[in-house]
Amino acid sequence: MNGLGVVVIGRNEGERLRRCMNSVIGRGYTVVYVDSGSTDGSTDVARRLGAEVVELDMALPFTMARGRNVGFYKLLELEPEVRLVQFVDGDCELVDGWIERARAVFESRPDVTVVCGRRRERYPDQSIYNRLADFEWNSPIGESKYCGGDAMMRIDSFRQVGGYNPTLIAGEEPELCIRLRQNGGKILRIDAEMTLHDIAMTRFGQFWKRTERAGYAFAEGAAMHGAVPERHWVNHVRSIIYWGIALPVVILVLALPTRGASLLLGLAYPLQIFRVARRFHAGGMRWPDSWLYGGACMLGRIPNAVGAIRYWYSRLIGRRQALIEYKTNS
Repeated sequence: MNGLGVVVIGRNEGERLRRCMNSVIGRGYTVVYVDSGSTDGSTDVARRLGAEVVELDMALPFTMARGRNVGFYKLLELEPEVRLVQFVDGDCELVDGWIERARAVFESRPDVTVVCGRRRERYPDQSIYNRLADFEWNSPIGESKYCGGDAMMRIDSFRQVGGYNPTLIAGEEPELCIRLRQNGGKILRIDAEMTLHDIAMTRFGQFWKRTERAGYAFAEGAAMHGAVPERHWVNHVRSIIYWGIALPVVILVLALPTRGASLLLGLAYPLQIFRVARRFHAGGMRWPDSWLYGGACMLGRIPNAVGAIRYWYSRLIGRRQALIEYKTNS
């Protein structure tokens, strides 16, 4: 109709999905919603609001990457002339004016393949975990290596690289961006509000699982694209190995022979928290937030390590890892 379509993916997002749909439907765009086995009536909500609904065959392994690919090709089936696609996660809602801002970039920058903007948490003060996510979304403006799950992309560029890698259970957007950049495209993050995200993370167990999933993604990403020139997530994996595996093992193994003196090595953790906090404070973050973020980064190295070990073990035995999920039903 107008050269742009929207693909939304989700599972059991409840009211979050309703808000998402209301932000994209009725604006002249074809909207495809891909559902991955919801039991909360999400598909009925999407249909009533006017989306084209695709229900994934759950006999096949589900990943968000697979869901986005399926939605993408359904969109092309419905609108063969579409030139741009806006991907949106079902726990997000598009901000008014974003589509127009992003499309203007594509019209003026033929070298740009992906445009993304600012994602914000809808309820950053609901929990410290929501607040941490809000910090995480605050990425630098300008040309970037990666985008997130919410982004607008050129259809032709997406097709040329084969879309998302459907086997990845996490880290699928950065991996796609690597291939898009290698194909000559640029990723651009503009200074514009893009989406409101509702991570709905209120428990430590959710934080642990999400951070574990990140560790899995870091290890797999480094294994796939860790060679020169990308060096994709190599430094992340090195940090995980040092802070999440090597140092804790050394402290524990030497605790008895050194009569507990090795425990003093644990002082390296608060020192590193201070270093991280100081760096983010220098970047404009308030001291309380800097300390919170620094502490979460260091605490997160343990579940990061668990996730990385899960990847290495799965690769060793040749078995596919199931999704590592942290979200709860609404």
